[in-house]
Amino acid sequence: MRPGCGGPAIPVGVDVQVESLDSISEVDMDFTMTLYLRHYWKDERLSFPSSNNQSMTFDGRLVKKIWVPDMFFVHSKRSFIHDTTTDNIMLRVQPDGKVLYSLRVTMTAMCNMDFSRFPLDTQSCSLEIESYAYTEDDLMLYWKNGNESLKTDDRISLSQFLIQAFHTTTRLAFYSSTGWYNRLYINFTLRRHIFFFLLQTYFPATLMVMLSWVSFWIDRRAVPARVPLCITTVLTMSTIITGVNASMPRVSYIKAVDIYLWVSFVFVFLSVLEYAAVNYLTTVQERKERKMREKYPCTCGVPQPRSMMDSSYSDGEVNNLGNYVSENGEDRIMVQLALNAERNSNRRKSHRAYVGMRIDTHAIDKYSRLIFPASYILFNLIYWCIFF
Repeated sequence: MRPGCGGPAIPVGVDVQVESLDSISEVDMDFTMTLYLRHYWKDERLSFPSSNNQSMTFDGRLVKKIWVPDMFFVHSKRSFIHDTTTDNIMLRVQPDGKVLYSLRVTMTAMCNMDFSRFPLDTQSCSLEIESYAYTEDDLMLYWKNGNESLKTDDRISLSQFLIQAFHTTTRLAFYSSTGWYNRLYINFTLRRHIFFFLLQTYFPATLMVMLSWVSFWIDRRAVPARVPLCITTVLTMSTIITGVNASMPRVSYIKAVDIYLWVSFVFVFLSVLEYAAVNYLTTVQERKERKMREKYPCTCGVPQPRSMMDSSYSDGEVNNLGNYVSENGEDRIMVQLALNAERNSNRRKSHRAYVGMRIDTHAIDKYSRLIFPASYILFNLIYWCIFF
């Protein structure tokens, strides 16, 4: 039975020394911690006379014969008391009945993580300690020295996280069937190291986007060069996205890394569509050029057959250069000049149309060389200003 059974609640002080923070799992949303958990209370039934006022120390075998607080870790998935080479339990009793009960425990507890800013996120986790059977009417649980009750080893470090702060809090927890309980919280804040993800995710994705821009400088007719380049970058981006999501829990919201990777994927995919547009317009241009060559054949330096308009004139009236001899007056010269001017005008129009179509087709690549990099740089500026 607890000390002072039937009377006021017995105060039990607690302090904790964190030995190690072993691992943080994003997939399982939990953490593993090893700590020394110490309880302090007074049980006058254990007092004894002592001439030198020295305490008595016992191992775990005596714990089963006396009352000790029934603490447990809330939201704990797995936990155990170390037993090498014997149970890591210590009991120290003062002559006036003050008791120190210490044990070394490793537990894996749940941590609700928010990955909306992953991998530029900061996670807050807590370890909760509570009595299982005794409500606040029987046991008053408190931190023995306030925030100083929590000690940490200076050598604690994690590969992916920076431990920013440890602190303690105390609250009441209510259960509808049993009542109110004192609950102690060990809170710690973790900030993720970004450098690993810069090397493994952001930098390769950026390089793939930049590699897709190389196709804008390749000749539009070099289909075997441009198509594999575009397809390779698309497949590589898909592999990067799949690799990142494989190591993450299947959350129902969008993470910061998803925004970056999918926008990068869109840029790579647009480069494929850009070449499809260039290729299509090139095909249309060549078809129009072929029709123009059939409609306007080249007549430079070659005697042309006369049309029906000048069929009344004899062959001697035209020399090898296509000019009329002015033997019947200036009106014939004016007719031939008008015909030549019409032919030259049609050639110039067809040439202007041909040049115009060539410029329009090349303009897609020319503008893409500026628009794609500028848009991606703007996106990066906005992204890092928001999430970093």
